[in-house]
Amino acid sequence: MLKFIKGHMESIEGIEIYPMISLLIFFIFFTALFWWVISAKKEHIKEVSHIPLETEIDKDLTL
Repeated sequence: MLKFIKGHMESIEGIEIYPMISLLIFFIFFTALFWWVISAKKEHIKEVSHIPLETEIDKDLTL
Protein backbone atom coordinates (compact mmCIF):
# COMPACT_ATOMS: atom_id res chain seq x y z
CA MET A 1 0.00 0.00 0.00
CA LEU A 2 2.72 2.49 0.96
CA LYS A 3 4.69 1.52 -2.14
CA PHE A 4 1.68 2.42 -4.30
CA ILE A 5 1.23 5.80 -2.59
CA LYS A 6 4.95 6.60 -2.72
CA GLY A 7 5.15 5.70 -6.42
CA HIS A 8 2.11 7.81 -7.18
CA MET A 9 3.44 10.80 -5.25
CA GLU A 10 6.81 10.64 -7.00
CA SER A 11 5.08 11.03 -10.35
CA ILE A 12 3.56 14.42 -9.37
CA GLU A 13 5.78 17.35 -10.30
CA GLY A 14 6.37 20.03 -7.68
CA ILE A 15 4.99 17.97 -4.79
CA GLU A 16 8.18 18.34 -2.73
CA ILE A 17 7.13 21.88 -1.72
CA TYR A 18 4.04 20.75 0.25
CA PRO A 19 5.88 19.16 3.20
CA MET A 20 7.98 22.32 3.54
CA ILE A 21 4.88 24.53 3.46
CA SER A 22 3.20 22.31 6.06
CA LEU A 23 6.23 22.51 8.35
CA LEU A 24 6.36 26.27 7.95
CA ILE A 25 2.66 26.69 8.79
CA PHE A 26 3.04 24.36 11.79
CA PHE A 27 6.09 26.25 13.07
CA ILE A 28 4.55 29.71 12.60
CA PHE A 29 1.27 28.70 14.27
CA PHE A 30 2.88 27.23 17.37
CA THR A 31 5.43 30.03 17.62
CA ALA A 32 2.61 32.59 17.54
CA LEU A 33 0.61 30.57 20.06
CA PHE A 34 3.63 30.34 22.37
CA TRP A 35 4.21 34.09 22.05
CA TRP A 36 0.53 34.81 22.87
CA VAL A 37 0.63 32.58 25.95
CA ILE A 38 3.83 34.20 27.24
CA SER A 39 2.62 37.76 26.61
CA ALA A 40 -1.00 37.33 27.78
CA LYS A 41 -2.03 39.36 30.82
CA LYS A 42 -2.37 37.34 33.99
CA GLU A 43 -5.77 38.92 34.76
CA HIS A 44 -7.15 37.74 31.42
CA ILE A 45 -5.84 34.20 31.96
CA LYS A 46 -7.34 34.10 35.44
CA GLU A 47 -10.71 35.40 34.22
CA VAL A 48 -10.87 32.93 31.34
CA SER A 49 -9.82 30.01 33.55
CA HIS A 50 -12.87 30.54 35.81
CA ILE A 51 -15.45 30.61 32.99
CA PRO A 52 -16.20 26.85 33.03
CA LEU A 53 -16.71 26.95 36.79
CA GLU A 54 -19.25 29.76 36.82
CA THR A 55 -22.90 29.00 37.46
CA GLU A 56 -25.97 31.07 36.65
CA ILE A 57 -26.12 32.26 40.27
CA ASP A 58 -22.53 33.51 40.11
CA LYS A 59 -23.29 35.41 36.90
CA ASP A 60 -26.31 37.09 38.52
CA LEU A 61 -24.26 38.12 41.54
CA THR A 62 -21.59 39.80 39.43
CA LEU A 63 -24.12 41.95 37.58
